[in-house]
Amino acid sequence: MSPVDEIEDSSAPLIEHLAELRTRLIRSLLAFVAGMAVSFAVWNPIFDFLTRPLCAAMEQRGQDDCGLILIALQEGFFVAVSISMLGGLVLAFPVISYQMWRFVAPGLYRSEKGAFLPFLVASPFMFFLGAAFAYYVVTPLAFDFFLGFQQPGSLVDGPESETAVAGIAFQGSAQAYLSLTIKFVVAFGLCFQLPVLLTLMGKAGLVSSAGLGAVRKYAVVAILLLAALATPPDVISQVILFTVVYGLYEVSILLVARVERQREARLRAEGLWVEDEEDEPK
Repeated sequence: MSPVDEIEDSSAPLIEHLAELRTRLIRSLLAFVAGMAVSFAVWNPIFDFLTRPLCAAMEQRGQDDCGLILIALQEGFFVAVSISMLGGLVLAFPVISYQMWRFVAPGLYRSEKGAFLPFLVASPFMFFLGAAFAYYVVTPLAFDFFLGFQQPGSLVDGPESETAVAGIAFQGSAQAYLSLTIKFVVAFGLCFQLPVLLTLMGKAGLVSSAGLGAVRKYAVVAILLLAALATPPDVISQVILFTVVYGLYEVSILLVARVERQREARLRAEGLWVEDEEDEPK
């Protein structure tokens, strides 16, 4: 076989993989667009649902009116688009996970396919768990913190007359509020993917529990930077995100160690396990 034929034969699988990847990406995009269309049709109830943490925080402070305002003429439309994009991501996430699995499944053995299926289920579950944690736990605390900077207007007695003191009242932009809320939900949803990702990498042999433990101090710095970038500049949300993600990192180390023990037990049973040189008795 000539070198030209060898190059053509080696490039053919790459072209097939790229075509398969394009197909999976197109299907994921279509699912996202379909989810957006469904969410756009019912964006008003979704808006009401997303504003409940704010209304509850304001009600606790004796503020009954939690209405948001539209600063720009086109802001209402972009509010609906933002809600539909969030809804599209949530609705399409299981489909996107399935398409990812279908892309890598042909390269896996039958036993590996079965091992990958739990991750396919765990990924959407952890995303929804993180989003729910952000909505029900983080946002109420963060909004209560932000609303604490309001102050009522008043009159102060001076030497000659009373002096008016300006009040600070919340009149939030609908688009700015939704942007903040969506940022919370998506950030926590994606951060909760950490155990799934690291455990899957451990099963593929790309990371080890010892390696993850050795870079723990660097992981702390990276998580601190993530908490600073993914959340607003308030201490409460940053501390919560750091605590949760670092806890997930430690859980990931335990899960990877469990995967390694299972792999060792299987290889020992098959007589294929080879002791490392440092583990061999001298």
